[in-house]
Amino acid sequence: MRLEPESKEDSEAGDRDLVHRVLEAGSEGAFRALYRRHSPRIYRVLLRMLASEADAEDVLQEMWLRASTQLHSFEWRCALATWLTAIAVNLARDVLDRRGRWTDVGLEEDLAGGERENGAEAVDLERAIALLPSGCRAAFVLHDVEGYTHEEIAEMLGYTEGTSKSQVFRARRALRRMLNGVQVEESGNAKS
Repeated sequence: MRLEPESKEDSEAGDRDLVHRVLEAGSEGAFRALYRRHSPRIYRVLLRMLASEADAEDVLQEMWLRASTQLHSFEWRCALATWLTAIAVNLARDVLDRRGRWTDVGLEEDLAGGERENGAEAVDLERAIALLPSGCRAAFVLHDVEGYTHEEIAEMLGYTEGTSKSQVFRARRALRRMLNGVQVEESGNAKS
């Protein structure tokens, strides 16, 4: 028997039930269930943004600490997953800000050195994503990898939808350049 993935509606209903049990009964089991349900996806986003397992784990734990103290004020205007990811992304931005590595613009200047450095070497997709400036990388990972809408990304990152779209566009263009000779159409299909 094959299990079908949980629908968005079922997932949101499940989240509401778990949150209710956490808030009303202080259920540790319900909190663990939320943690298990949302942590893997958020961790992947953080790992791609921060390019460090230790930093991604630290930010994930901080996100859960913040979320647990703010859960009572969550108003369900968006999906719980979106709210949790927004907390995580903003904490990751803080980490990158402290290191002077968060950028939203200047993609061509940031990549100029990376293109010279890599020359004709092939660069795998994960490494290429890691080389993107952090602002573009965040928007690209959230949209193209994790499937968030531009509206959700704008809310998470404090952008406009247009800025989210332009960051994703710039990231895609830069990735095409970095992936040595593999031309990729806008749809994502490789051209010969």
